[in-house]
Amino acid sequence: METSALSKWFILVVIFQGTWLILGCLMDSLSVLMVSAPVFLPLATYLGFDLLWLGVLFSINSEMDYIPPPFGVNLVVMKGIVPKGITMGDIYKCVWPFVIIQAITLFLIILVPGLATWLPNLVFKQ
Repeated sequence: METSALSKWFILVVIFQGTWLILGCLMDSLSVLMVSAPVFLPLATYLGFDLLWLGVLFSINSEMDYIPPPFGVNLVVMKGIVPKGITMGDIYKCVWPFVIIQAITLFLIILVPGLATWLPNLVFKQ
């Protein structure tokens, strides 16, 4: 039996999350899903990942991608609702703590998958 040179956790963090992060900064989440799902879902199934958990990771990553520049959709929305004296630069400076908190949450759910799957597993027990 041949062993893979890459661990499944490396593939999850670097390839899945990295690709979603880069694509998410350039496209909306539905487009990212349409581009990545045909490649990532069979690979995730082969590696033995829970697809519900992977969907939660995708959702958190997508939300995180809507914040940072250059195409932060949420930043544009925030600019539309703040008072006139606040510049886009001010908004860019203030958004990083939220991105960091979401990144920490993403890695916590990667490390402890039960955080994301315990409630659905409880509700839909078969």
